[in-house]
Amino acid sequence: LAGKPAGYLYNQLVAFKNGRRKYPPMNYLLEFLPDPYLQQMADYFADQHPALPPVAASDASKEVLQHGQSLVSRGDPQRQVPACGSCHGPALTGMEPGIPGLLGLRPNYISAQLGAWRYGTRTATAPDCMQQVAARLTEEDVTAVAAWLASRPAPVNIAPAPKGTYVLPFACGSEPD
Repeated sequence: LAGKPAGYLYNQLVAFKNGRRKYPPMNYLLEFLPDPYLQQMADYFADQHPALPPVAASDASKEVLQHGQSLVSRGDPQRQVPACGSCHGPALTGMEPGIPGLLGLRPNYISAQLGAWRYGTRTATAPDCMQQVAARLTEEDVTAVAAWLASRPAPVNIAPAPKGTYVLPFACGSEPD
Protein backbone atom coordinates (compact mmCIF):
# COMPACT_ATOMS: atom_id res chain seq x y z
CA LEU A 1 0.00 0.00 0.00
CA ALA A 2 2.78 2.39 0.90
CA GLY A 3 3.65 4.86 -1.80
CA LYS A 4 0.69 4.08 -4.05
CA PRO A 5 -1.15 7.19 -5.31
CA ALA A 6 -3.65 8.51 -2.77
CA GLY A 7 -6.43 8.53 -5.37
CA TYR A 8 -5.87 4.85 -6.09
CA LEU A 9 -5.80 3.92 -2.41
CA TYR A 10 -8.95 5.93 -1.70
CA ASN A 11 -10.79 4.28 -4.61
CA GLN A 12 -9.78 0.84 -3.32
CA LEU A 13 -10.94 1.64 0.22
CA VAL A 14 -14.30 2.83 -1.14
CA ALA A 15 -14.55 -0.31 -3.29
CA PHE A 16 -14.05 -2.49 -0.20
CA LYS A 17 -16.50 -0.35 1.80
CA ASN A 18 -19.18 -0.61 -0.90
CA GLY A 19 -18.54 -4.32 -1.57
CA ARG A 20 -17.26 -3.86 -5.12
CA ARG A 21 -14.00 -5.47 -3.94
CA LYS A 22 -14.58 -8.52 -1.83
CA TYR A 23 -12.41 -9.49 1.09
CA PRO A 24 -14.55 -9.94 4.21
CA PRO A 25 -12.06 -8.58 6.78
CA MET A 26 -11.60 -5.37 4.75
CA ASN A 27 -15.31 -5.11 3.90
CA TYR A 28 -16.19 -5.36 7.60
CA LEU A 29 -13.43 -3.00 8.74
CA LEU A 30 -14.40 -0.24 6.31
CA GLU A 31 -18.17 -0.63 6.14
CA PHE A 32 -19.02 2.15 8.61
CA LEU A 33 -16.03 4.45 8.24
CA PRO A 34 -16.82 7.87 6.73
CA ASP A 35 -15.30 8.76 3.37
CA PRO A 36 -13.22 11.66 4.76
CA TYR A 37 -11.53 9.19 7.11
CA LEU A 38 -10.88 6.84 4.19
CA GLN A 39 -9.22 9.77 2.38
CA GLN A 40 -7.03 10.41 5.44
CA MET A 41 -6.00 6.75 5.44
CA ALA A 42 -5.20 6.90 1.72
CA ASP A 43 -3.17 10.09 2.15
CA TYR A 44 -1.21 8.58 5.05
CA PHE A 45 -0.22 5.43 3.13
CA ALA A 46 0.52 7.40 -0.04
CA ASP A 47 3.03 9.47 1.94
CA GLN A 48 4.97 6.37 3.06
CA HIS A 49 7.90 5.45 0.83
CA PRO A 50 9.67 2.28 1.95
CA ALA A 51 12.15 0.62 -0.35
CA LEU A 52 10.69 -2.06 -2.58
CA PRO A 53 11.60 -5.62 -1.60
CA PRO A 54 14.55 -7.23 -3.38
CA VAL A 55 13.74 -9.18 -6.50
CA ALA A 56 13.22 -12.87 -5.76
CA ALA A 57 14.72 -15.55 -7.98
CA SER A 58 12.36 -16.65 -10.74
CA ASP A 59 11.90 -20.13 -12.13
CA ALA A 60 10.27 -18.74 -15.30
CA SER A 61 11.92 -19.72 -18.56
CA LYS A 62 13.72 -17.23 -20.76
CA GLU A 63 10.87 -17.49 -23.30
CA VAL A 64 8.21 -16.73 -20.68
CA LEU A 65 10.17 -13.71 -19.45
CA GLN A 66 10.66 -12.46 -23.03
CA HIS A 67 6.93 -12.80 -23.71
CA GLY A 68 6.17 -10.89 -20.51
CA GLN A 69 8.66 -8.16 -21.38
CA SER A 70 7.11 -7.79 -24.82
CA LEU A 71 3.57 -7.43 -23.46
CA VAL A 72 4.62 -5.04 -20.67
CA SER A 73 6.86 -2.93 -22.94
CA ARG A 74 4.98 -2.96 -26.25
CA GLY A 75 1.59 -4.54 -25.61
CA ASP A 76 -0.14 -6.38 -28.43
CA PRO A 77 -1.83 -3.93 -30.82
CA GLN A 78 -3.57 -6.74 -32.74
CA ARG A 79 -5.47 -7.69 -29.58
CA GLN A 80 -5.82 -4.08 -28.40
CA VAL A 81 -3.58 -4.74 -25.38
CA PRO A 82 -1.64 -1.58 -24.55
CA ALA A 83 1.83 -1.60 -23.04
CA CYS A 84 1.56 -1.51 -19.23
CA GLY A 85 3.53 1.73 -19.14
CA SER A 86 0.76 3.40 -21.17
CA CYS A 87 -1.28 3.67 -17.99
CA HIS A 88 1.05 2.67 -15.14
CA GLY A 89 3.74 5.20 -16.10
CA PRO A 90 6.95 4.97 -18.08
CA ALA A 91 8.85 3.51 -15.10
CA LEU A 92 5.88 1.29 -14.08
CA THR A 93 5.73 3.13 -10.73
CA GLY A 94 2.16 4.33 -11.24
CA MET A 95 0.66 7.66 -12.19
CA GLU A 96 -1.06 10.28 -10.10
CA PRO A 97 -3.79 10.57 -9.14
CA GLY A 98 -5.08 7.02 -9.25
CA ILE A 99 -3.01 4.40 -11.09
CA PRO A 100 -0.80 2.09 -8.99
CA GLY A 101 2.74 0.98 -9.67
CA LEU A 102 3.45 -2.57 -10.78
CA LEU A 103 6.91 -3.14 -9.31
CA GLY A 104 7.77 -4.81 -6.02
CA LEU A 105 4.83 -7.20 -6.23
CA ARG A 106 4.98 -10.98 -6.03
CA PRO A 107 4.12 -12.83 -9.25
CA ASN A 108 1.25 -14.74 -7.60
CA TYR A 109 -0.31 -11.43 -6.50
CA ILE A 110 0.00 -9.93 -10.00
CA SER A 111 -1.45 -13.10 -11.53
CA ALA A 112 -4.33 -13.19 -9.03
CA GLN A 113 -5.22 -9.55 -9.68
CA LEU A 114 -5.09 -9.94 -13.46
CA GLY A 115 -7.25 -13.05 -13.12
CA ALA A 116 -9.76 -11.17 -10.98
CA TRP A 117 -9.97 -8.45 -13.63
CA ARG A 118 -10.29 -11.05 -16.41
CA TYR A 119 -13.16 -12.88 -14.74
CA GLY A 120 -14.96 -9.82 -13.39
CA THR A 121 -14.45 -10.51 -9.68
CA ARG A 122 -12.48 -7.28 -9.46
CA THR A 123 -14.03 -4.24 -11.08
CA ALA A 124 -13.67 -0.49 -11.24
CA THR A 125 -16.05 2.29 -12.07
CA ALA A 126 -16.63 2.88 -15.77
CA PRO A 127 -14.68 2.87 -17.92
CA ASP A 128 -13.16 -0.26 -16.39
CA CYS A 129 -9.98 -0.18 -18.46
CA MET A 130 -8.22 -2.97 -16.58
CA GLN A 131 -11.11 -5.35 -17.13
CA GLN A 132 -11.11 -4.54 -20.84
CA VAL A 133 -7.36 -5.10 -21.13
CA ALA A 134 -7.18 -8.17 -18.88
CA ALA A 135 -10.06 -9.85 -20.74
CA ARG A 136 -7.84 -9.88 -23.84
CA LEU A 137 -5.03 -11.74 -22.06
CA THR A 138 -4.55 -15.50 -22.08
CA GLU A 139 -3.41 -17.52 -19.06
CA GLU A 140 0.03 -17.68 -20.67
CA ASP A 141 0.06 -13.88 -21.04
CA VAL A 142 -0.84 -13.43 -17.37
CA THR A 143 1.89 -15.83 -16.26
CA ALA A 144 4.46 -14.09 -18.46
CA VAL A 145 3.51 -10.56 -17.41
CA ALA A 146 3.52 -11.52 -13.73
CA ALA A 147 6.90 -13.25 -14.01
CA TRP A 148 8.55 -10.39 -15.88
CA LEU A 149 7.17 -7.63 -13.63
CA ALA A 150 8.25 -9.54 -10.52
CA SER A 151 11.75 -9.90 -11.98
CA ARG A 152 12.28 -6.15 -12.35
CA PRO A 153 14.43 -4.26 -9.87
CA ALA A 154 13.11 -1.04 -8.43
CA PRO A 155 14.06 2.15 -10.25
CA VAL A 156 15.95 4.82 -8.32
CA ASN A 157 12.79 6.93 -8.04
CA ILE A 158 9.80 4.75 -7.12
CA ALA A 159 7.34 7.64 -6.88
CA PRO A 160 4.33 7.60 -9.21
CA ALA A 161 4.58 9.88 -12.23
CA PRO A 162 2.94 13.23 -11.39
CA LYS A 163 -0.39 14.05 -12.98
CA GLY A 164 0.02 15.67 -16.37
CA THR A 165 3.63 14.63 -16.92
CA TYR A 166 2.77 11.71 -19.15
CA VAL A 167 0.09 11.55 -21.81
CA LEU A 168 -1.63 8.23 -22.36
CA PRO A 169 -1.15 7.11 -25.97
CA PHE A 170 -4.79 6.13 -26.38
CA ALA A 171 -8.02 6.22 -24.45
CA CYS A 172 -9.41 3.23 -22.63
CA GLY A 173 -11.06 0.87 -25.06
CA SER A 174 -9.74 2.50 -28.20
CA GLU A 175 -7.07 1.26 -30.53
CA PRO A 176 -3.56 2.66 -30.25
CA ASP A 177 -2.32 4.89 -33.07
